[in-house]
Amino acid sequence: MVRWLIAGSVFAISACSDSVTNTDSYDGAAALPGWRIDPEGGLNAFFDCLEETGAALVAAHRGGPYPGYPENAVETMAAVLAQTPALMEIDVATSSDGVLYLMHDDTLERTTTGGGAANGMSWGELQTLHLEDNDGRKTEFAPTRFDDALAWAEGRTILEIDFKRSTKYEAVAEEIKRQGAEDRVILIAYSMASAAKLHDLLPGAMISLSLDTQSELNRAVASGVPDTHILGFTGTEDPRPRLFSMLASRDVEVIFGTLGGRDSIDNDIERSGYEQLYADIAAQGADIIATDRPREAHAALREAGRAVEAGECGVEFIGPAS
Repeated sequence: MVRWLIAGSVFAISACSDSVTNTDSYDGAAALPGWRIDPEGGLNAFFDCLEETGAALVAAHRGGPYPGYPENAVETMAAVLAQTPALMEIDVATSSDGVLYLMHDDTLERTTTGGGAANGMSWGELQTLHLEDNDGRKTEFAPTRFDDALAWAEGRTILEIDFKRSTKYEAVAEEIKRQGAEDRVILIAYSMASAAKLHDLLPGAMISLSLDTQSELNRAVASGVPDTHILGFTGTEDPRPRLFSMLASRDVEVIFGTLGGRDSIDNDIERSGYEQLYADIAAQGADIIATDRPREAHAALREAGRAVEAGECGVEFIGPAS
């Protein structure tokens, strides 16, 4: 068990610094040094390439918030990419006048200076708000429109999209098609029916689907979603190498989550100092580690020789100008 593994280990890798590289505005982020993930030949080929190299990749939950940097903000994602190659998981909500924007909660109190329902304000009203970080500190950043985030991500990273209750699949699909971004997004589905609908709307997109057994994968394929377009989300409790191996044999990449609340594996690792556990999870067959600690997880993967390197599979590092 993961909890036992942490408690019983006598080895530890020191955690990374909590500092984050500042970005003045996401409009100028292209000029900043940092990591770029620009898949060559599409996402399926990208993940096949990673598998061939034996590398695991991190996915930054809610864009990787840190002190001073709020969740679901382009500025935060740019700050993470300044240090770490990462996929970016985001949440898409809808304003009262139909504008898609990044927001996790159903209400605004926790993450903004506003209040009320997340779909209760017009975009014009939402623009006047400031985002707050996870410690409740006001930042200078405003909510981000989904179309702006999608355009910003081109050539920088892959967006993993979670749909909030206020948001229609069709509206998100329309914007993805408009920007020609079908081959650089991952769509999160929580049921077979949702996966089938998303595949019908965006047949070229990859879909993250919770999978526990081979029969569930078979049902997903029978519903019309090819296994080459499925990423298997395998939970947040304990790694399951037999499940990982089965998915790999079907060309389905494995996502394992260390994220979550107080009892998450991320928090266990932070408390214990056993950063090596991220690499242990990758060694058991996880291709993508969805985490609230993307920089620390990548550092542990790199220390163990399991991180993607610059120059591999369309991943590059742009150094500071000389």
